[in-house]
Amino acid sequence: MNTTLRNVLAVIAGIVVGSIVNMGIVNLSGTLIPPPEGVDMTDLDSMKASFHLFEPRHFILPFVAHALGTLIGALVAGLIGVHHKMKVALSVGIFFLLGGIASVLMLPSPTWFTVLDLSCAYLPMGWLGGKWAFSRANK
Repeated sequence: MNTTLRNVLAVIAGIVVGSIVNMGIVNLSGTLIPPPEGVDMTDLDSMKASFHLFEPRHFILPFVAHALGTLIGALVAGLIGVHHKMKVALSVGIFFLLGGIASVLMLPSPTWFTVLDLSCAYLPMGWLGGKWAFSRANK
């Protein structure tokens, strides 16, 4: 298989796997840390109208979902990719960063969470996933 094609497929696989991890954690988050009374987490308007009721604990699992989804997606991409494993892994991190930016634009969130999420959950986790994939490939 052409190495460029394999790297593109690696990024796609990383995005798919990372998205599954992210959504799995997000779907569990309401069970582990229930949302404030009366908030419908499946309705964007309900969430926007009720964000003033959210406490810092309500942001823990979304951050974990973003970080672990990116980390695992980047690791998968880096393991599948042929050359330039770090670039392949960081491509997944960039994809999820763009999703994080879109999320911040759609849903209000406290400034501290926005800064933490956008600065720590995406590119650093993409880099770490690439680092792990690179070190594993060199064993």
